[in-house]
Amino acid sequence: MSESNPWKVLSSEEIYDNNWITVTEHQVLNPAGGKGIYGEVHFKNIAIGILPLDNEYNTWLVGQYRFPTKNYSWEIVEGGGPLGIDPIESAKRELVEETGIIANRFTEIQQMHLSNSVSDELAIIFIAQELQMGQSSPEETEELTIRKVPFTAAYQMVIDGEIIDSISVAAILKTKILIQEGKI
Repeated sequence: MSESNPWKVLSSEEIYDNNWITVTEHQVLNPAGGKGIYGEVHFKNIAIGILPLDNEYNTWLVGQYRFPTKNYSWEIVEGGGPLGIDPIESAKRELVEETGIIANRFTEIQQMHLSNSVSDELAIIFIAQELQMGQSSPEETEELTIRKVPFTAAYQMVIDGEIIDSISVAAILKTKILIQEGKI
């Protein structure tokens, strides 16, 4: 099996554009040669996830209502980082903005595509350590609840299905492995 692109694009039309995404509809020939359409969502930011971890292995979760899924969600700190900006700078900004936490050490632990069947959205996840508390300043679109919990409780929330956000699940499971391996 070849790793080259088996799709042939016949034409493309941008059908929606805003500050965050562009949606393009492609007329295509699929890998079997049949005609079809393929919708593609291009993200104009990188998704950034930050799991703050103090010396006692506590973390901070953010609770908020998520408009697209119509539910309340417990998550790690998350936000968008403009393309072309160092993702660590975006992580620092998001961490302070949502929790007031300033971290002196950031470790990238994971990169992932969030929905690669329809979008090019890339997520980069960091663990933030050497923490200092400050004042949060959420954006006007954010009504956040911040909860400090032992990391083991956050891990149990993933296992119990209470945390289902993909970036949060990946960050917490990866961090659990790193702790078990003595790398954190």
